[in-house]
Amino acid sequence: MSSKKRSAEEENTPSKAVDMGQDTARAVAGAEEMGEFEDRWEDEIEAEVVDGDAMEEEGDEFTHAPEDEDAPEPKKQTYLPGVAMGPNEQLVADNSVYPCLHALSYAWPCLSFDILKDDLGVDRTGFPQTAWLVAGTQAGDIPGQGRAKDEVVVMRLSGLSRTQHDDDSDGEADDDEVDEDAKLDFLTLPHVGAVNRIRAAPATPGNLPNPYHVASFSETGKVHIWDVKPLIDTLSGGGKPRQKTPVHTITAHGRAEGYAVEWGRSGLLTGDIDSKIYLTTTTPTGFSTSQAYTSHTSSVEDLQWSPAEPTVFASASADRTVRVWDVRTKSRKCAVSVRAHDDDVNVISWNRNVDYLLVSGGDEGAVKVWDLRMFKSKPKPVAHFTWHTAPITSVEWHPSDPSVFAASGADDQVTLWDLSVEGDDEQAGDAPVGPDGRVLDVPPQLLFVHQGQKDVKELHWHPQVPGMVVTTAADGFNVFKTISV
Repeated sequence: MSSKKRSAEEENTPSKAVDMGQDTARAVAGAEEMGEFEDRWEDEIEAEVVDGDAMEEEGDEFTHAPEDEDAPEPKKQTYLPGVAMGPNEQLVADNSVYPCLHALSYAWPCLSFDILKDDLGVDRTGFPQTAWLVAGTQAGDIPGQGRAKDEVVVMRLSGLSRTQHDDDSDGEADDDEVDEDAKLDFLTLPHVGAVNRIRAAPATPGNLPNPYHVASFSETGKVHIWDVKPLIDTLSGGGKPRQKTPVHTITAHGRAEGYAVEWGRSGLLTGDIDSKIYLTTTTPTGFSTSQAYTSHTSSVEDLQWSPAEPTVFASASADRTVRVWDVRTKSRKCAVSVRAHDDDVNVISWNRNVDYLLVSGGDEGAVKVWDLRMFKSKPKPVAHFTWHTAPITSVEWHPSDPSVFAASGADDQVTLWDLSVEGDDEQAGDAPVGPDGRVLDVPPQLLFVHQGQKDVKELHWHPQVPGMVVTTAADGFNVFKTISV
């Protein structure tokens, strides 16, 4: 299903696994970290070319293994997660299944991010593409220097070109669409404490709000609201931004940090490790935060507004439940509670096209799809997948295809799923077999597996570029499109 390659000469085998690929049905893939950025506190726009050719020119960050013209072509084999690799095997991407695949890195890990809407159009299918992100750093300690300064970073990823591969036909793609080095431009805002979660307020593509609000939940327990519109304008060619402080700070959580942040038409929801949820709304004089919603008995891990009812939201918690709330309820207690997983419920996503479907991911590695209409009578998942072997770190429905969602896990996998696919009994005998003779149980709904990143934390579909997925991990960002979606 994907490929692993044994080097022709063991001494020429890179010590770091890069990534892997697979056939036209599914893929297991990823890409290596490709660049770093310095000078964290300048007002000027920072820019860096991050693809391999540029690194080679620098002379000290990218080197080729010595070539041997007489070496035989390395043998490629299909690979699936869970199959042990040999000591001299490495994972390489099969570019033929990626219309677009890029890896970019930042100076510090950005373990939470969101996609900013832009004015470049919707349903963009050509190349090269541009994507705007807002991310928060978790810088940590610098040996001998103490704690590094954290930041909110507004990024413009440009030059996201078409992936070129050996099977490309002459003239199939315009020269302007391929072989362009991806580029990362960015501006930063100083942030006190690591950013646990960051989310951008709703915006309409092509008609961006001014101010354009972004909320960051700090490890200090404070939630900061920023206006990133001046940074976007500067990166687009305008003047230098002057505002480097948040426009508002929510202190209701006290010292309890949190990981749940969600904007909606009714305001900003934030949830903390002390099981409390707060709603912050905009007023003529600024912002106002409500009293806590308090039905959970453990940490609130994720929040989602209903796409159909602006006063209804769902929450996921380490108490293993998913709960549904209505902000109009004076008791501030949940309306429905369902034990959803056998361990912490880490993440949830509410389907924007079928408003009664919700997907959840648990600490035990399970992904479940729920019909909310059954919560009060028969709360059983309509789909239950156990492909991942470690905690689920992110789930998100496709923005326009109601049956497709993506998930990521601590097992370093990003998976794409399609609920509309049904199993074929006639093809049951064609299931892939591992080297030990064990039949690998691959769910028919599993469209694609992307690998190559370490400690994948979050993913998002780009709402304006159909099929484009952006992921973040400890070693940087991946941006990719597959032929499966």
